[in-house]
Amino acid sequence: MSAQANFFKIGLFVIGGTVALVLLLLILGSGQLFQSKITMETYLNESVQGLEVGSKVRYRGVVVGEVRRIGFTYNTYEQDQPMAARLRYVMVEATILPRLIGGRAGGDITRLETARVEIDRGLRVRLAPQGITGTSYLEIDYVDPKANPVLPITWTPNNLYIPSAQSTVTAFIGAASDIMARLQKLDLEGLLANVNKLLVTTNTRIDALDTAKLTQSATRLMDKVDRKLDQLALDKISSDTVALLAELRTTNQRLGVVLDDPALKRLPSDADAALVQLKKTLDDPNLAKSIAHLQSTLTHLDRLTGSGEADLKKAFDNLRQLTENLRDLSENAKRYPSQLLLGAPPPPAKGLQP
Repeated sequence: MSAQANFFKIGLFVIGGTVALVLLLLILGSGQLFQSKITMETYLNESVQGLEVGSKVRYRGVVVGEVRRIGFTYNTYEQDQPMAARLRYVMVEATILPRLIGGRAGGDITRLETARVEIDRGLRVRLAPQGITGTSYLEIDYVDPKANPVLPITWTPNNLYIPSAQSTVTAFIGAASDIMARLQKLDLEGLLANVNKLLVTTNTRIDALDTAKLTQSATRLMDKVDRKLDQLALDKISSDTVALLAELRTTNQRLGVVLDDPALKRLPSDADAALVQLKKTLDDPNLAKSIAHLQSTLTHLDRLTGSGEADLKKAFDNLRQLTENLRDLSENAKRYPSQLLLGAPPPPAKGLQP
């Protein structure tokens, strides 16, 4: 009886421990189980060597998901087409956690309407190597959309679709292959033959040169240069140079005195004040009124002088005649003052009668 009770207690302990372990696992993994995930797919027209199920998916270097399935597009799409007509793209499906990208942000790439805008801006998926281990991961980043066009497809993707771009390794291998192809097209034997021919021609021309004659000519040229240098009046040139430097020093001193003149230093401020005063005068509204009044007066005067030119000339003649009469009257008044009162000239003296 005691043995049965012990087995019963042991069974209860095992069952309780198992239930506790399950509950613990559920509690610890509830964050992963109830997280919102979406499926993203892309197509690559290159080898995906090093990419495996479980490889990380990074968005600009941040881990946002992992690869779920790797296959070919013709196994899922273009089923109504013959096998020879189907595209041979590699299809990669990955699970993405929207909260890691910004599930509620306006630029969330996990929503179809915003993903199209980001794709037009150059959002692409490409294969990237992970160190020197030979493994790879998927990198979601922005590239030049003109240099990385979208792969042509004839179907509508079942999940969120982000186009792919050529990986860095593939681009490097392609560039290296292009260089090797160009090197293979080069005529190396012909190039070496031309170089040898050029070297032979150069040696022949050098051997044909009369080096002794060239040496003699160079010696004569150096002798002529030495003689010309000896003929130069170096002492006079030196004295002239010293005099010129002295004159320059004197001129510099005079220029410094002129520049140190307080009046010259006040010139910019005086000019600024004059310009300010001139601007104030020009901005005065009374100036425009005065100019308008002067223009009106000149117009009226021009009209008066133009219409009454003959009358004005006659008035000037009368004024001239009146002036002459006044001059005669004043002369008579000086000689005969009594004439202004008596009206007639005085009679001549008796001794002066004829």
